[in-house]
Amino acid sequence: MSISRTAPSATSAPAVVQARTGLIQITVTGVLWGTTGVAVQLLRESTGLSPVSIGFHRLAIAALVLLACTAPRLGTMLAALRAAPVRLLLTGIGLGLYQALYFAAVAWAGVSVATVVSLGLAPVLAATWEAARARRIPGPLRLGTLVAAVAGLVLITGATADPDATAPAPLLGLLAAAGSGLGYAVTTLISRQVSQRTEPMTLTTISTTVGALTLAPFALVAGVSAPVRLDSVALLLHLGVVTTAVAYALFYAGLRTTPGSVAAVLTLLEPLTAAALAVALLHEPLPLPVIGGGVLLLTAVATTYLAPRPSDDTAHLTTPPA
Repeated sequence: MSISRTAPSATSAPAVVQARTGLIQITVTGVLWGTTGVAVQLLRESTGLSPVSIGFHRLAIAALVLLACTAPRLGTMLAALRAAPVRLLLTGIGLGLYQALYFAAVAWAGVSVATVVSLGLAPVLAATWEAARARRIPGPLRLGTLVAAVAGLVLITGATADPDATAPAPLLGLLAAAGSGLGYAVTTLISRQVSQRTEPMTLTTISTTVGALTLAPFALVAGVSAPVRLDSVALLLHLGVVTTAVAYALFYAGLRTTPGSVAAVLTLLEPLTAAALAVALLHEPLPLPVIGGGVLLLTAVATTYLAPRPSDDTAHLTTPPA
């Protein structure tokens, strides 16, 4: 009888540790993604590259670095492609397309609309899908976390938006932002399924390669040439290696034990990090709504950490599959 009472705690402890590790990995991902905005702004000012072209360079550099690092494991990648070709291709295509749609939304409707709609829509859609699939309404803690995170996003984005920015095509921009949010949510849910059986480095290599190929036609139209200078090369390498190769490897690793809706909430740290960097590096003002939004976002993240719950389809894992 004593064995049967202690067995559940012995098996649940590793699952909780894995769940918390996944939360940390995705939190770091959100912070790394948050450095993208400042890097893109500096790169556009120094090179004149369009956002879509920068997105292509970002994915292409990541793909080249990852392919070089994983070259001895080419057989593993081919085996992964044979095992789940459709889902892996959809993950890569989605990665490229939702970035392109986000960049289009920024150009047509402005940063504020693009960020709030695309990033705010993703966790809501993911939570809705997970609830429908489980036939269970999320608990009050999960709903409260989601509301606090989205509210924080709205406050931060609204306060940091440029009031003088024009929106040449607001309706198209809104549709593009909605498409980006939908693409991000769907891609996150698909990649979460793939991540259960595919090693994170393999998944990151395939998705960035396919994503770069997806963005290539758009980038060629916009122009991909840039002056070769130390500062521009350093910024491109940062975008490709740090915010893409490393960040997405952590993201896919974290998705093994983290529900897609929770992952989408944690990555909302991206705009908070971007706002903090803008204050620290670009000497931009720190409005009160940004502070309030940051508190809401950090509260949502802290709440998630206080009650890590292994997801139903990954709680049985003791070690990640190779």
